[in-house]
Amino acid sequence: MKKILTSISLLLPTLAAAQNRFPKPDFESGYQYPDISYPVPDETLWVTLDLILLVVLMSIVAWAVIKKRTRKPILWVSVVSVAYFGFYRSGCVCSIGSIQNIALALVDNTYVLPLSVFLFFMLPIVFAFLFGRVFCAGVCPFGALQELVNIKNYRLPKALTAVLGMIPWLYLIFALLYAVTRSSFIICRFDPFIGIFRLGGDLGLIIFGGLLLLAAVFTGRPFCRFICPYGALLSLFSRVSIWKVELTKKPCINCELCHNACPVDAIRAPYDNKVKESRPMGVRRIANYFILLPLIIAVGAFLLQSVSGDLSRVHKDVKLYDLVVQNETDPQDILSVELEAFYGQGGTIEELTQRYNAVQADFRLYAAIAGALIGLVIGLTLINLSLKRSRKQYAIDQAACVACAKCFSYCPQNKIKPTNLIRK
Repeated sequence: MKKILTSISLLLPTLAAAQNRFPKPDFESGYQYPDISYPVPDETLWVTLDLILLVVLMSIVAWAVIKKRTRKPILWVSVVSVAYFGFYRSGCVCSIGSIQNIALALVDNTYVLPLSVFLFFMLPIVFAFLFGRVFCAGVCPFGALQELVNIKNYRLPKALTAVLGMIPWLYLIFALLYAVTRSSFIICRFDPFIGIFRLGGDLGLIIFGGLLLLAAVFTGRPFCRFICPYGALLSLFSRVSIWKVELTKKPCINCELCHNACPVDAIRAPYDNKVKESRPMGVRRIANYFILLPLIIAVGAFLLQSVSGDLSRVHKDVKLYDLVVQNETDPQDILSVELEAFYGQGGTIEELTQRYNAVQADFRLYAAIAGALIGLVIGLTLINLSLKRSRKQYAIDQAACVACAKCFSYCPQNKIKPTNLIRK
């Protein structure tokens, strides 16, 4: 593990090329800046510190979960994350929101992706591929805050969790759609915890965040399980992680204690083919779903493309086009700020119409792709629910596990110490 962490730490010196997040305005009127009598915060220094702390905290969690199999360090990591990444840095050091920056950089060559944003996006993915979702365990301030308030875990019905489990994927798809069309960063816009960390903001989002925390008291991490788009992405890499979280190194005795203790329902119980379904029958059922999968994807693409016009109304050029067309049809005595800016800058309807048509074309293309992905998510969810896997022992679902380590202390096998041999 030391070699892996050393190689990752070599990436950090490249942050020297990062630019100040808030550059000074460029005046062209001969304005002279006054002498600054106080130190200006070095944003590069803060970003470097953020990334170093991100790697250190994820390394601690990986060491605690994979090597030491203990929970106490994760609780301390959660406290540090909430205090620093949450309240001190105002929740803005966000790997979750970086998804949108990455998507925009892939389709817009004029957009310069900051190196720090790329590292905030990639480092948790690298750790997920190596050790599982250690970022979710307590390094992410959103997950850490929910973990610290959790007291009781009421298990939700499987049918409900299966439906709610699709929401992060749908959220991810729509976030990518609005990012690649240069419309909005909806993950940042509708962040339910940012108002709590900043002690102010949109009242509706603060209430929503408060309700999520209230739910987190009685059930494990509702935001992480049923909303977070980055968690859905990390689950793909955690599923194939090199070093996986294990319940115990000893044989499982099927006591069910770990299953009851898991706050996110990531431990699968033993399953025997109770209905005694024949193998050919099960194969035919799965084959039918795979035959229907292309149809579900095509229907999803068609349906979302058919409403691409409505989806595009979030874009600023589409909003402005609607306002201008409405004003040209029914002139208003008092113009809105947007219309005053448009006419004041000498904007023409022809130029605006070209931009409008370009946005509509983008939405027709990307909405079809998004609809196809939604169909894929629905189809794969149906296939996954129909699979009847035989399990003789309790096993961790690596994709769903957030590496909180709560199950370790409940397993009786982990409390058994090897007996010392008596030398004669």
